[in-house]
Amino acid sequence: MGGSCTQTRPADWRQVLFLFLLPLFYPALCEQIRYSIPEELAKGSVVGNLARDLGLSVLDVSARKLRVSAEKLLFNVDAESGDLLVKDRIDREQICKERRCELQLEAVVENPLNIFHIIVVVEDINDHAPQFHKDEIYLEISESVSPGTGTILEPADDPDISMNSLSKYQLSPNEYFSLVVKDNPDGGRYPELVLKKALDRETQSVHHLVLTALDSGDPPQSGTAQIRVLVVDANDNPPVFSQDVYKVSLREDVPPGTFVLRVSATDQDEGFNAEITYSFLGVADTARHVFSLDSATGNIITHQPLDFENVGRYAMVVEAKDRGSLSTRCKVIIEVLDENDNSPEIIITSLSDQILEDSPPGMVVALFKTRDQDSKENGEVTCNLSRDIPFKIHSSSNNYYKLVTDGALDRERTPEYNVTITAIDRGKPPLSSSTTITLRITDVNDNAPVFHQASYVIHVAENNPPGASVAQVSASDPDLGPNGHVSYSIVASDLEPRALSSYVSVNPQSGVVFAQRAFDHEQLRAFELTLQARDHGSPALSANVSLRVLVGDRNDNAPRVLYPALGPDGSALFDTVPRAAQPGYLVTKVVAVDADSGHNAWLSYHVLQASEPGLFSVGLRTGEVRTARALGDRDAARQRLLVAVRDGGQPPLSATATLLLVFADSLQEALPDLSDRPAPPDPQAELQFYLVVALALISVLFLLAVILSIAVRLRSSSSPSARGFFGSILCSKSGPEIPHNYSEGTLPYAYNLCVPGNQNNPELNFLTSVKHCPATQDILNKDNSSVLLDSILTPSVEADKNTFKQQAPPNTDWRFSQAQRPGTSGSQNGDETGTWPNNQFDTEMLQAMILASASEAADGSSTLGGGAGTMGLSARYGPQFTLQHVPDYRQNVYIPGSNATLTNAAGKRDGKAPAGGNGNKKKSGKKEKK
Repeated sequence: MGGSCTQTRPADWRQVLFLFLLPLFYPALCEQIRYSIPEELAKGSVVGNLARDLGLSVLDVSARKLRVSAEKLLFNVDAESGDLLVKDRIDREQICKERRCELQLEAVVENPLNIFHIIVVVEDINDHAPQFHKDEIYLEISESVSPGTGTILEPADDPDISMNSLSKYQLSPNEYFSLVVKDNPDGGRYPELVLKKALDRETQSVHHLVLTALDSGDPPQSGTAQIRVLVVDANDNPPVFSQDVYKVSLREDVPPGTFVLRVSATDQDEGFNAEITYSFLGVADTARHVFSLDSATGNIITHQPLDFENVGRYAMVVEAKDRGSLSTRCKVIIEVLDENDNSPEIIITSLSDQILEDSPPGMVVALFKTRDQDSKENGEVTCNLSRDIPFKIHSSSNNYYKLVTDGALDRERTPEYNVTITAIDRGKPPLSSSTTITLRITDVNDNAPVFHQASYVIHVAENNPPGASVAQVSASDPDLGPNGHVSYSIVASDLEPRALSSYVSVNPQSGVVFAQRAFDHEQLRAFELTLQARDHGSPALSANVSLRVLVGDRNDNAPRVLYPALGPDGSALFDTVPRAAQPGYLVTKVVAVDADSGHNAWLSYHVLQASEPGLFSVGLRTGEVRTARALGDRDAARQRLLVAVRDGGQPPLSATATLLLVFADSLQEALPDLSDRPAPPDPQAELQFYLVVALALISVLFLLAVILSIAVRLRSSSSPSARGFFGSILCSKSGPEIPHNYSEGTLPYAYNLCVPGNQNNPELNFLTSVKHCPATQDILNKDNSSVLLDSILTPSVEADKNTFKQQAPPNTDWRFSQAQRPGTSGSQNGDETGTWPNNQFDTEMLQAMILASASEAADGSSTLGGGAGTMGLSARYGPQFTLQHVPDYRQNVYIPGSNATLTNAAGKRDGKAPAGGNGNKKKSGKKEKK
């Protein structure tokens, strides 16, 4: 995963030839942009339009982030115009040590990442005047010096170059001295003071001169030095060096105080004039600080550490002067040898701030360059990367390198890379340096949410509080930011779409599933949801999971007794048991159901109360009531048994059923026992009684008013038409009858009433004859008083029974549905409300009581024909218990205040007599007249 690059210098003719041929084939690769500016240019000055020279538009300057980089950033780029501007003071004398000053810049653009090389040439201006190292020069010249003898003067320095550099010297006019300018071997120039006329100390012992140094600038600048010449006694031999030039090589790593060399000069004079002193002449300050010269011995030693990268060669002039002011000079050249004392440098020029994890291999993520101040092999650099990273290095020109991707990136596995770049030179021993850059990988939405479970199954007990949390799903997404932010929703369900929102909801942020309503196990036992987790990436990714909700049962439904059922008036029915029944004889069976399931619907049957304990037993699970022993002589013929039905829930719920059992071989034998038993007070019957009494009083008052009105009219008019009014209404033996239609309201049958005139054998027959009766309701509403009055005033009316129509069979729509038929214990059949429909009976009874209140049957002597029962309980039902065993309560309707019952018309058609056999069910506590 790493890369390497090598910085080498041209070594043979092939590389030189390649460098010459490369511009011919790739001129764009080697083309450099050059600018030329004068030094000391003001800050903000325009160097050139860099964007235009690079072929970029003004919009590309900011879009591609055009900028320049250098070791010392003296320039910047205007982001609006693309101009290259001066950022800092540019002093050619400080920046460049050489005569030619070129600044290397790199222009960097992005998208795509590229680099261009720029050269800015700094031209010199005449901003420095020539300057002597000493403002005053002291010379001692012997008077014996012959004319033409020259004395070397210290030259002036001018850091400017070319036309602005030092060009000439001038000496103040005098008669004894002249000025000659000579050239140094290294190309410099120095002034020499030449004696034109012999000196005479006695005439003038001191001469004052002014030396002026001028440059060629425009305008020219100058510097002066005062020369003071002291005339001394004669000294006619100057010192002479052993050699004119001294050369020596010195390693740059020598410590301070190291001996370099020794210069030596001799003087043929003797005594005081032969004493020689050594000094540096015209040496730069850098050399004076690095080396020191012993004025007496001429030894040169190092004063400070050497640095080849700073100064690789020192050239110094040493002057030897005797006491007679005669002097000579030599040149000392010190070559500094390079040592591998500088480690390579790594300079990051550009670094991408956004690296997408789906970036293809070869994408440039960083630009950097290397620099080693050492020379030759010590400056050759090799670069490499740390191992096991998906990046590598591509070598570019001029020690520039590109860091590019070399493999697939995955932010979820490695969110960032610490890339270490190591640069090693070829010195002995080699030196190296390294730098670490952090590359952060930018996330893309490449991971879909993942649920922590493949599927969820939760159990929720029914009757839960609405709004409670029932489950929580959780999904994770390893992506970052919106790409990893997960929201939850319900996308599918086996419930109806409209009903889904009323059952459950899910929090889109936390994934908590809430119940919007209380669940009912009896209505909904299980349902399944499909939840979706979706992130917020673009495009968004999602995942689905199934959540199955199982609604657990609670014991919230008490057992419901289907059989025996109560009568329409709420009283218990009775069963007959043969007196000769043996132990184990099946008397009846208590049938109950529980809407719950499981243990909560496991019913058990228990005897709570019994008139004769031990006479009957109840099956624990079947509910079958059997005789436990034979009937004894002391046992009562009438027995009451209270059976409790309990479920298996915790806590258990229960219901009770009351059984009235009569030991008799026939129904006629059982009726006296039933009539002797006082009927328990019924609150509803009492309420109905008071209501009937109130309605009867109102009717009586209304009838009295009608009678008075009719009597007044009869008395005022004795026409036969008035009497014919009553004659048309009354029933007679010849067959006139008063039809009344009671089909309105809640009664499902239409009855005809005929009141006979014979009080010895009164009889009321309710016969269905819709066709024979008028279809108008006015007879019931307007002529009701006439019918009642006719029943009171006519004492002897005999109805012709042959003229009555037979009663139609009952409407089968009234019978129980298949869901209402009694079944075995634990069956789920039955009405969901838990009650038998009896509202029609209440209405019929109310209207029948209103009708019966107008009759004179209040003494209880008259009866309505009896019908045979339909239950057949005395037949001892077995497992084939079906709907035909359900009693038709409409055939046993009792009219309060009278001993009359509705005649079973179907029984009359079949010719059956109202016999009281086994299995017949009658109202307990009521008499039936045979």
